[in-house]
Amino acid sequence: LEPRARARGPRPGAPEKTASARIMPSGPSLGVSQDWAPVVFQKSGPKGKASKSASEVNAARRSGVAVETDKKFSAGGNKSAHSVVANAKKLDENTETFKHDTVSHDFKMALQQARLAKKMSQAALATAINEKQSVINEYEGGKAIPNGAIINKLNRALGVRLPKAK
Repeated sequence: LEPRARARGPRPGAPEKTASARIMPSGPSLGVSQDWAPVVFQKSGPKGKASKSASEVNAARRSGVAVETDKKFSAGGNKSAHSVVANAKKLDENTETFKHDTVSHDFKMALQQARLAKKMSQAALATAINEKQSVINEYEGGKAIPNGAIINKLNRALGVRLPKAK
């Protein structure tokens, strides 16, 4: 048997393809070219009352208008407002170390004894006063900064009057 020869070319009865139909653009461009021209934005100066060129300021002075020309602190610079400290010299000369007041030794011992007398764990006392266990741990370790609200809660939960925190 002889192999059949396939017909190359358009099917019989199919419309003829034109040259433009054979070259179809594909992809997102669809035949549109890229525009790579640079775009430059320019800032225009202030207009109206806000314009402050030297000639306008001088003209206003000649006409007798009160002109206020204040140089803003670090105006136009790319600096943080916090980078320049007015009292930097005082801060450099100050060698004192400052610490927060923490609870006293008497307070922490009284708290521990009152909690143990009630047979409560730190976690149980913390849940009783709606605080974290770490708060109770800090108070008993003497590291906590006294907070009147927490001390009042402790007094109520333990049924004792704890000494002054500091």
